Amino acid sequence: MATSQAMTMDAETPAATPSSAPVAPGVTAPAAASATTAGPGDDASATPAADTPHGWSRICRVDDLLVERGAAALVDGRQIALFRTYDGRIYATDQMDPFSGAAVLSRGIVGDRAGVPTVASPMYKQVFDLRTGQCLDTQGKEPLSVRVHPVAVTDGVVFVRIQGDPR
Repeated sequence: MATSQAMTMDAETPAATPSSAPVAPGVTAPAAASATTAGPGDDASATPAADTPHGWSRICRVDDLLVERGAAALVDGRQIALFRTYDGRIYATDQMDPFSGAAVLSRGIVGDRAGVPTVASPMYKQVFDLRTGQCLDTQGKEPLSVRVHPVAVTDGVVFVRIQGDPR
């Protein structure tokens, strides 16, 4: 029987970690062949596996995501954007740009600011922290943020747990 390596990521502190290593605060270490993650403020954990339990959605394979590019996905009628950074971390946000109201964030420019992973909206060029959703550059407008979602990777498959109501 082959063993699988599970990795967990949290929307607020998305450091992918092998299942045998300690994980970020608020995240439970996953069992083999599954990943467990709890988002900020969650009381319970969920375990994405082949049967995708309640709250987690299977999105794609890690290999389907290009490095430093975004990809859009539709989860239960909600558009999300996935980003794979140069260091292999994967982030998920809502697809909707809060400044323009357009579903375009997956088409933004992925980069970083002083080590903080970011995406710049293709509309008005506001820059968002992929870990927290906070706008780092409002371009003179009222500060708005984009919702982020926990991500888990199990056996090379990306799972996202959608949090909160769509904006």
